[in-house]
Amino acid sequence: MYLVDRDIKKALEKGDIVIHSFDEDRLQPASYDILLGHKFIISNTESTTAIDPVMKIFPETKEIIIPEGGRFVLHPGVSVLGTSIDYFGSDKYLVHLSGKSSLARLGLIIHNTAGIINPGHFLNITFELANLNHIPIILRPGMRIGQILFSELSDVPQKDYKVTGRYHDRDWQHFVDPKEEETRRTGAVKMSHKSSSRKK
Repeated sequence: MYLVDRDIKKALEKGDIVIHSFDEDRLQPASYDILLGHKFIISNTESTTAIDPVMKIFPETKEIIIPEGGRFVLHPGVSVLGTSIDYFGSDKYLVHLSGKSSLARLGLIIHNTAGIINPGHFLNITFELANLNHIPIILRPGMRIGQILFSELSDVPQKDYKVTGRYHDRDWQHFVDPKEEETRRTGAVKMSHKSSSRKK
């Protein structure tokens, strides 16, 4: 079940949902509009012959920061990463990222597959921006780029994203190696056990 506008406001007041900085004008009947930030990550195509995820071969990338009032031109067939101005998350609800129909009709995709934010994950979300049109699309920092929805969970999750999540505290990192993440997670669990032992 998705939360409607008044329930989103109640959850914000109780602290069950965090949105910085909340703007009631962006609250929709059952969602909340989020804004595009100033940072983008693009691939250096001139130095990349191919991408091979299994062999951990990824393109070199560079970060671009667009100033206030500036614009980013997203060309046809190009995929880049962007980020949100809004910082949000919830320990209680599952957060869903969705595009806006007005932009989707222009051929703008804001996420390929990563549309779910697990409970316990607080972030400025990273967008997977792609232009499916044949014409360049101009993106401007501060524009309404997508919307988030909040749905109830059947119970409290056994796993905490703060411990198990690959992108916890590093959402803007282009790629996190699963082996590296497993090492980090194992270390975090051991530290948690040590802390519990000290309390006893």
